[in-house]
Amino acid sequence: MLFWIFPALMVFVIFALSLGKVISAPGHSGPQTKHFNGKKFLNTSGSQAKGVTEALKWIARRDQGPWAKNYETEVGPKPSNSSESLLITFVNHSTFLIQWNHLNILTDPIWSERCSPFSFVGPQRMRPPGIDFEELPHIDAVLISHNHYDHLDIPTIRQIEAKWSPVFIVPLGVKAYLDQLGIQNTIELDWWNETNMGITIRSLPAQHFSGRGMFDRDRTLWAGYLLEHGGKKVYFAGDSGYGDLFKEIGKKVGPVDVSLIPIGAYLPKWFMSPIHISPAEAVKVHQDVKSAVSVGMHFGTFPLADEGQGKAEEDLILALEAAGVKQGAFIIPEEGKAMRF
Repeated sequence: MLFWIFPALMVFVIFALSLGKVISAPGHSGPQTKHFNGKKFLNTSGSQAKGVTEALKWIARRDQGPWAKNYETEVGPKPSNSSESLLITFVNHSTFLIQWNHLNILTDPIWSERCSPFSFVGPQRMRPPGIDFEELPHIDAVLISHNHYDHLDIPTIRQIEAKWSPVFIVPLGVKAYLDQLGIQNTIELDWWNETNMGITIRSLPAQHFSGRGMFDRDRTLWAGYLLEHGGKKVYFAGDSGYGDLFKEIGKKVGPVDVSLIPIGAYLPKWFMSPIHISPAEAVKVHQDVKSAVSVGMHFGTFPLADEGQGKAEEDLILALEAAGVKQGAFIIPEEGKAMRF
């Protein structure tokens, strides 16, 4: 029997490596910068995501709080076709429908049942999107913060492209991957670069990492975005750990009228803190970027970390009280409910 163990192990390793190669995304090539060493992107703070060894340690010791699938959550009403004034609807996770100046913009859209390269395994959706996909208005643009599966969901991207063929605004390196999928119209931005489509959209720094397979770690950039029109500013923070970058953002582009800030996937802190903001840190981001109103995101949809369902919201309420933030200045949004600013 032992005779078969080594060949079987080798077959498994070869299969795993081959699969890791297939699902890996192409990387960016270009001149070196403060956040690109010629091959990989870096967090300028020096705080980088944990490696494989630490990930295995976390998985082996994982102590996840309870989650329950709840599809009794009401889906919101059909959204307006367009809006001149700023209208923001939380869909789920990091997906918002931003309607402004008669443009309809989606952030990190995901309507899939799992955020995974596979339909049968991986983090599963715990509650439905707040807007049915078929009820969406014509989509003019899509903002992608980075290429992780819960932010760049290929089935959803394909649906959006087939129905509307909008502009996809992505960080450096992500365009090559979308090109492979046949996406027609992509604008790639480095940090602090911008484009204008009736609303000015500027790429901003984030503290995170990227990768879809075993061989593309940090080969593409991660980012947040600032949307600006008519003297009003909306900040979509993407996915990020906490650092001085938020004070820099506040200094350069603040004050901000509305900020969309992640609050979930923060436990255990030793593993998650370089890449995910905790609720208490989300309050600091709100203050650092001088936000008039902030809205939580990246919570409640997919069980990505060790905190249980509802804990992010509870911890945010406690952090807001501790920081003395006035009531209504930081909103825990309801899926499908439009917010006018």
